[in-house]
Amino acid sequence: MIGQSLKIELSTMPSEPGVYQFFNKDDKIIYIGKAKNLKKRVSSYFQKNVGSRKTKNLVKNIHDIKHIVVSSESDALLLENSLIKKFQPKYNILLRDDKTYPWIVIKKESFPRVLTTRRVEKDGSEYFGPFTNYKTVRTIMGVFSNLYSLRTCHYDLNQKNIIERKYKVCLEYHIGNCLGGCEGHQKEKDYNIYISNIRDFLKGNLSSSINYFKNEMEIASDSLKFEKAQKAKEKIELLETYQSKSTVVSSKLNNIDVFSIISDSSHAYVNHLQVAFGRIVRFHNVEIKKKLDETDKELLLMTLVNLRDKFSSKNNTVISNIEFDKILNLKFIYPKAGDNKKLLDLSVRNATQFKIEKLKQVQIVDPERHTNRILNQMKIDLRLNEIPIHIECFDNSNIQGSNPVASCIVFKNSKPSKKDYRHFNIKTVEGPDDYASMEEVVYRRYKRMVNEKSVLPSLIIIDGGKGQLSSSIKALKKLNLENTIAILGIAKRLEEIFYPNDPIPLYLNKKSETLKVIQQMRNEAHRFAITFHRNKRSKQALTSTFDGIPGIGEKTKTTLLKRFKSLKKIKETSLELLINEVGESKAKKIKEFLNSMK
Repeated sequence: MIGQSLKIELSTMPSEPGVYQFFNKDDKIIYIGKAKNLKKRVSSYFQKNVGSRKTKNLVKNIHDIKHIVVSSESDALLLENSLIKKFQPKYNILLRDDKTYPWIVIKKESFPRVLTTRRVEKDGSEYFGPFTNYKTVRTIMGVFSNLYSLRTCHYDLNQKNIIERKYKVCLEYHIGNCLGGCEGHQKEKDYNIYISNIRDFLKGNLSSSINYFKNEMEIASDSLKFEKAQKAKEKIELLETYQSKSTVVSSKLNNIDVFSIISDSSHAYVNHLQVAFGRIVRFHNVEIKKKLDETDKELLLMTLVNLRDKFSSKNNTVISNIEFDKILNLKFIYPKAGDNKKLLDLSVRNATQFKIEKLKQVQIVDPERHTNRILNQMKIDLRLNEIPIHIECFDNSNIQGSNPVASCIVFKNSKPSKKDYRHFNIKTVEGPDDYASMEEVVYRRYKRMVNEKSVLPSLIIIDGGKGQLSSSIKALKKLNLENTIAILGIAKRLEEIFYPNDPIPLYLNKKSETLKVIQQMRNEAHRFAITFHRNKRSKQALTSTFDGIPGIGEKTKTTLLKRFKSLKKIKETSLELLINEVGESKAKKIKEFLNSMK
């Protein structure tokens, strides 16, 4: 039977491609698998009908689960292969060697050849891959053959051999597939432009090739060489419609540790990737509880030392999302672009995912810690002097000035406190004046709280921009509370947060929990105000309609309003049901009157 801790891990697992590891009670990896959807795949092991006896034995021995998120199913396949070879878990079939996967190589030579291979050698050449299937490689090589006139011969085309005319052009030259570098018909610097474009192409950057052929097309067109211009145009179209289906990484990324950290007010989350030959051979996540006001730099350095020692890493190069000076004889890289940046982005993505999962787990097993963390983060994000344990949010509602109302909703410990919600009928304002209406309800709310000696909120949120906020501050000033309660306004269009006497709004990250709490309060206040406004209009419509029916008094109107809520529902109600509510005589009068209305 699945334990509580595993249930929580499964419930918070992401529905993304990745690789998962099962550990036994001795913290030893017993199975490694890949998944297009991690949550769906891993959860399938814990269904009632799990299949074979071997699978049942595997599930019985699972004590812990770890996973890493990757960009695609292809990447998951490659990573799974690396990890199985490294750890050789008990329940895995040992997968085939890396050399069985195809690569594309740019040879280190004069007039470099571009070839496919299943063997990576330390010969100074540039290797790109590996690819998960040969179809993708054939597609890419086909694109190259259509775009560029590349040589396929094995000649040693150094300058001495070319000058001495050691080689003769072959059939490939005569049919236009090669430009004859062996006899000097093509200069090496022109050929190397092709190679440079191919190198960029294999790294995912097609712009250099597109720009090259655009320039070639313009030159040919200006020279009235329209056939050549048309060929260049076709090559541009080929590039623009091509989409590679495989993530390509340079094999030069070797013996590297990648560390990234993200944090909140109470905890930090670190991801570690260990890389060899452009491949991830180990991954690990760590959650750190802050005890003092440690910086991310301090926490990451401490974790880096511990994890390198734990995994006996001898790598001299470290990629990180925190900038370090040279320390511990390590070379630190803080990349801005390229393959190193792709690796760092993957690490940050996994650290972020790890944090999300941990927070979801905390929400389940330790709600108090979850609440405290959110409130502490709100204090930091909103620049408050105290933790906002008690928050109140106001909103107005009217249609062209009719039946103006307002609502005040209350959150305590970041959760709705519905028994403290309040409605307001606007009493002193004529017409649709949001600013004056907001001033009235804020004044009335806190004048009453002061008189009753109630506990005032830590924070007031006003649904609206500068105007509504200014009106609310006027109300607080009348009560001498402007320096007692923190107040802010939120403008819906751009989610701008305004503060008193500050013309520049605050913009929170759209994914931040602080903004989500504020949006939840704003939406709840709006819902509460709209509901009250609709009820008020329905009551008014019902009352004004029944005022014209002889023999229908206040008591009957109140009974009908409580039972049916609106005039529309009364119209749709059968005579028999109305008779049960108000008696036969009144029910017939009401039905006759309503049926006579258009």
